[in-house]
Amino acid sequence: MPFRILVMLLLTSLSSMLFAQEADLYKSSTIPFELKIKSNAVIRYDKTDIEVKAYNKFIYKRKRIVTVFNEGGIRHQGTVESYDKRIKIKALEARIYDKNGNEIKKFKEKDFEDVSAVSGGTLYSDSRVKYLEYTPISYPYTVSYEVEVEYASTAFFPSWSPINGFYVSAQNSEYKITNNSGVELKTKPINLENYNIEKHSDYHYTAKNLTSLKPEAYSPSFRTFAPVLRVALTEFEMEGVRGINNNWQDFGKWMHDELLSGTEALPDAVKTEIKALTKNATSDIEKARIVYNYMQEKTRYISVQVGIGGWKPMLAEDVERLGYADCKGLSNYTKALLEEVGVEAHYAVIYGDEDLVSIDKEFSATEGNHVVLCVPNEEKDIWLECTNQTNPFGFIASFTDDRDALLITPEGGKIVHTTIYKTEDNLQLTNADVNLTINGEISGSVTIKTYGYQYALHEGVQKRPLREQELYFKEYWDYINNLSVDNIAFNNDKDHVEFTEKVNVSSSSFVTKTGKRLLFQPNAFNRIKSIPTRYENRTLDFEIERGYKDVDEFVIKIAPDLKVEAMPNPIEIVNKFGTYKFSIEKRSEHELVYKRTHILNKGYYPKEEYDDFRSFMSTIVKHDKTKVVLTTN
Repeated sequence: MPFRILVMLLLTSLSSMLFAQEADLYKSSTIPFELKIKSNAVIRYDKTDIEVKAYNKFIYKRKRIVTVFNEGGIRHQGTVESYDKRIKIKALEARIYDKNGNEIKKFKEKDFEDVSAVSGGTLYSDSRVKYLEYTPISYPYTVSYEVEVEYASTAFFPSWSPINGFYVSAQNSEYKITNNSGVELKTKPINLENYNIEKHSDYHYTAKNLTSLKPEAYSPSFRTFAPVLRVALTEFEMEGVRGINNNWQDFGKWMHDELLSGTEALPDAVKTEIKALTKNATSDIEKARIVYNYMQEKTRYISVQVGIGGWKPMLAEDVERLGYADCKGLSNYTKALLEEVGVEAHYAVIYGDEDLVSIDKEFSATEGNHVVLCVPNEEKDIWLECTNQTNPFGFIASFTDDRDALLITPEGGKIVHTTIYKTEDNLQLTNADVNLTINGEISGSVTIKTYGYQYALHEGVQKRPLREQELYFKEYWDYINNLSVDNIAFNNDKDHVEFTEKVNVSSSSFVTKTGKRLLFQPNAFNRIKSIPTRYENRTLDFEIERGYKDVDEFVIKIAPDLKVEAMPNPIEIVNKFGTYKFSIEKRSEHELVYKRTHILNKGYYPKEEYDDFRSFMSTIVKHDKTKVVLTTN
């Protein structure tokens, strides 16, 4: 047989074999059984190729095949692509296959939805997203997705996450970078050693048969144990501005010189006004408090994603003129005001989230989703959240507390830690005067005072309509049947960061009657209601991100025709997870005092101790339902 014909036959045979292998990936029946267990979707094939051509250009290509088992797996299709004037989509296509691998629909680029990449609260943004809008006819189905994107803005470099989230497994995943730029690439592998992942080079990795992960109660954030490869260019470009990124100092220096310099000029009238307002202040902290209040009263938050990749703040004079800005603009405006009265302040990039998400202090890259302001102070740095017009001065609990942030100074970037609200700072005091009738009806007045993180959890209720406030208390005390709520009052003491809620309540069926006896649960107003989930074989460690302390005291007046037949003994439990104690004392024949303290400690604990923690919480739930037995005369 002639050599040319032999080569053609071999190539044809190889092509047919490869086609058959790919065709198998569209059939749900070919998925290994272990990858289906507790999976909403399986990533059959996911290959990313990135060619870095220069410090300001790279080509991104990706082919992804995903089998979706149910509605929960749709979000793992990965059929979404962002773009703007410097990020251009060169090719985009998707195909849908039924469970047997038969193609049922094809989507070209023009068939994808094209929308703004930001929410309706954003004033303007040139960032957009193309995504596949597909309503499944049946499950399972498979999506094949191919895309090519040309990046002329290289500040954000695609990382590799072979597992995209909980309840998704990965059969084959590959990530490869070809660097032809002459610019050094930095990489940081995270948790790769814990999975079936092979390293071929610093820029080439493959993963096979990664089974799905499932969330567990109190488990740490997914990002803390999932496999990730982070990558960044040491020289990059953002919207035509060249940057250096050898370390955080370099990156911060670039931000200061290229993004912030020249943005802080204020109108003369504002300079005169703010100096007049602070002329009698006796300290920098007092000046900062006055400036912060001034900013809150004059401005409002609105997202403005313009400028250098959405990273350059609006000019301070424009914020003054318009009266609004985003987190960048408001922080920069406040910084300009502070510096005008001689108070040092630093712009800070951070992750804003209820979970504790930190800037990676070991790996400099373009990251963070929020900006705040830091006023250096010898005793303790003061952090200012400039987007909240009702926030107390220096209060950041629940959204930017206890995490690493990037401080931008004239000398460069510096990683610093924000305010930690300790367990005793996160205090809730609940006091109540309760009346109990012979018919088992209760009525009374309740006062709740909260501080620290617990202040942040409660303070927002005052801004809701009255009907929602009533529902809030009914949900808070959802174990009280036929609860009536009225005379709601709030006091927000921002100077002392103390939020007070006062409410009158009543219920006709809180007490259980059995003949002449009434069974009454004295802890009517602050209970732990649920027991953490039980696991036969827990796989993840567990974490309590924020500790807190609750102190309760309820004075209970019982009707003259009732007398106490039995009361529980005092309880006190102290362990590494916290403290729980309660007591009931008989102040007189017709007055009882219930006292309770519950402390939950912040901490990261090994999975082997989860059963002990669950037992502790289960005991609290049980004792929070403890009963007093009353009888009629």
